Amino acid sequence: MGRASDAGGGRVELREGANRLGVGQGSLNAAPRHGARERLSRAWARGKEAALLPILARAPWSVHAGVVLSSVIGGARIPAGPRVYRSTDPSRTSETVAEVSLAGAGDLVAACRTARAAQDAWRDVPPPVRGQAVAAIGRLVEANKAALARVVTREVGKPYAEALGEVQEIADTCAFFLGEGRRLYGQTVPSEMPDKQLFTFRDPVGVVAVVTAGNFPVAVPSWYIVPALLCGNAVVWKPAEYAAACAEAFYELFAHAGLPDGVLNVVYADGPETFTGLERALGEGLVDKVGFTGSTEVGSRIGELCGRHLQTPCLELGGKNPMVVTEDADLPLAVEGALFSGFGTAGQRCTSLGTAIVHESVHAEFVRLLDEAARAAVVGDPAGDVLYGPMISERFADGFEKTLGWIGPGHTVHGSTGTGRITDGNPRAGFTGDAVDGLYYHPVIVDGVGPGDELFMNETFGPIVGVAAYRTLDEAIALANAPGYGLSASIYTADPAKAFAFRRRISAGMVSVNNSTSGAEAHLPFGGNGRSGNGGRQSGLWVLDQFTRWQSMNWDYSGRLQKAQMDVLEIAPDLGFRI
Repeated sequence: MGRASDAGGGRVELREGANRLGVGQGSLNAAPRHGARERLSRAWARGKEAALLPILARAPWSVHAGVVLSSVIGGARIPAGPRVYRSTDPSRTSETVAEVSLAGAGDLVAACRTARAAQDAWRDVPPPVRGQAVAAIGRLVEANKAALARVVTREVGKPYAEALGEVQEIADTCAFFLGEGRRLYGQTVPSEMPDKQLFTFRDPVGVVAVVTAGNFPVAVPSWYIVPALLCGNAVVWKPAEYAAACAEAFYELFAHAGLPDGVLNVVYADGPETFTGLERALGEGLVDKVGFTGSTEVGSRIGELCGRHLQTPCLELGGKNPMVVTEDADLPLAVEGALFSGFGTAGQRCTSLGTAIVHESVHAEFVRLLDEAARAAVVGDPAGDVLYGPMISERFADGFEKTLGWIGPGHTVHGSTGTGRITDGNPRAGFTGDAVDGLYYHPVIVDGVGPGDELFMNETFGPIVGVAAYRTLDEAIALANAPGYGLSASIYTADPAKAFAFRRRISAGMVSVNNSTSGAEAHLPFGGNGRSGNGGRQSGLWVLDQFTRWQSMNWDYSGRLQKAQMDVLEIAPDLGFRI
């Protein structure tokens, strides 16, 4: 998969041919299938070490000033079009991080068609060899960890320490799945007939279309793309246009790991063109699976679209994640968890804390401690040691402004010296960012929320946490389930009985005990229920069911027709026997 950048109207090849699997023996997706194993083995031996050179220092956002990024289909850049999106640094919005040409619906369809052609040969590459590609991706990510984290910090405003953690999640995902190339197990199943054997096999679904948001611009795409590739699928990825530099870096790392052309394609497009292109590609039979991370509203539309083609998408949607704090909880620990999950990444995680539901006997003390912690936290420049930085983009800032409008007269506000955007006229003590050019917002704690409030019932994407009081555990669980989301939930308690009662009755797909609502590990299933998703799971072994189909086979070597359920040997018991 070559990486070509337009510079001065020409193509700049960033990698020698020997670093690409299949180069030297012809394109993998153009050659006879039976040679795939040999071609990959030889090319890998020549190129795998050379591919591990750090490459981000010469990526387009750092050296090609004025160059407009464009989509990559079949390893080649498509010509830049007239519609250009400018991605800016949210901590200094006057600074451009990347300019990207927005593709049209037809480009997405073309990418799916290219992926369909490439997948035929990729699926025939032995899974352990595909695992080698995943291993190389992980090694490249490790080698470029700091550089990629800096791109994430600059483009989406994520604090550098968090950005390093996000990049590590890619490496962790690769570390888990590289071994799955040797463990894509089927089963050998005994038959009810003699001289007959039954088998099951995992087969790739085919072409996977992946659409991701930009709050986790590199970790979340890896949750889809790494296992999809490992399972033998080809991928068309539509990243968030406001995180184009992150997407470009991500693609570079995967390309330099030696994937054949067309196995991973990147299409930069806006939402309407993506939906139209996806609709056309599904109609033409070019897409076999859709993975989507984003809002519940858009996810519902994608679910409807896929349903018309009898497909089940993998949907990872919004959350209104509750944290129950019982009367016997370790309050300082609970406050620490609430601070991290409520305000980390400026509250822009799908697993961010939505509402802390606190027992009435400790409610006032919890609010006091959380208020103190929020006021003491450092907000500002994400390159420094801060709790959180800016909102991701103007669009996210505008959405958060709407959320702040839900604060009503029955609510009590805590957490900072003001609410809304941090400016010279609305300052915050200890602020370290640019109050003129940055999209920074005060942390907000809203006490007194309840089921009648929009603030309680809806996802709030920003640095805001609601607090409600409860009397009984039954009431707490009812409050936690009331918004209808079901992504992540947490309980702080010293009582195992309360913890297990909460686990049994909470609607969330992920539950934490004495830990925050954020911070899932890469080898556990990730996903939600209700308004948070359709039950699909990412990460760990469970995601394999998203990107493979089960095939059963029976092999009768008896030399005669044996009819199941009809020609079965019967054992005659004496069921009338009594002692």
